[in-house]
Amino acid sequence: MSMQMRIRHTTGYQYEKGAVASFNEARMTPMTTSEQYVLRSRLEITPTPWSYEYRDYWGTTVMSFEVHDPHAELTVVATSTVETQEIPPKPHGVTWAELGSVQDEWCEFLELSSWVSPAPGLLEELRSHRESAASPSDYAMAASRFLHERVAYVPGSTEVTTTAADAWEAQTGVCQDFAHLTLGVLREARIPARYVSGYLHPSPDPVIGDVVEGESHAWIEWWDGEWVGWDPTNAITTGPRHVVVAKGRDYGDSPPLRGIYSTAGGSELFVGVEITRLR
Repeated sequence: MSMQMRIRHTTGYQYEKGAVASFNEARMTPMTTSEQYVLRSRLEITPTPWSYEYRDYWGTTVMSFEVHDPHAELTVVATSTVETQEIPPKPHGVTWAELGSVQDEWCEFLELSSWVSPAPGLLEELRSHRESAASPSDYAMAASRFLHERVAYVPGSTEVTTTAADAWEAQTGVCQDFAHLTLGVLREARIPARYVSGYLHPSPDPVIGDVVEGESHAWIEWWDGEWVGWDPTNAITTGPRHVVVAKGRDYGDSPPLRGIYSTAGGSELFVGVEITRLR
């Protein structure tokens, strides 16, 4: 099955007392991969900035931009049309012994950063799953399902700065937390795993032409001879409803909008995502 989807992602800042200048990076342009093709993509920024586009170390398209005029609000609107494909089942064949040969190649996806470091109590509860897993993929699936059952998905229950250890202690989280929790336990077992961010159409059977409210989403991929995608929040394999925007080690490598600004007051972030299945 294939889908063609249009995504309109609006985000930005409202400044309490206006901003004199701001310097930002936007990661809001979907990737072209073996499973998806970007037909068109446009990024509109208000006020009109100086801008420069490049691909970062992880292959994500980044728009770097600067606004040097006083402004009360910064708005970034990314509109993309993407063709996605069904991801064929991938054989799971790497053994624990064979993982040793890729530890150097994928060392960056084995890093236990503060974002993903698992709580000792979580590792203790997963010990029996680790000891009984016949292969890395067996453990990856067992750990993912364990976390899905134990941690409640509660929108707004955590902050963007929440770590995996914090989410485990609270036993609640959002998609970013589920991704970080899963990455941490896989990397602790020396299974290379990476963070993927983008969008997910919320309906299992999207209706053509319906404009629905969506949101940014996060999931993971782990190495099993090739990269295998898994959505730990929903306990499903990735598919045509998933649109990839960025990849990296954790959220720190892939925020949709990041920057600094000069202002005498505070600011408020706003975000809105609309997704339409076109065919």
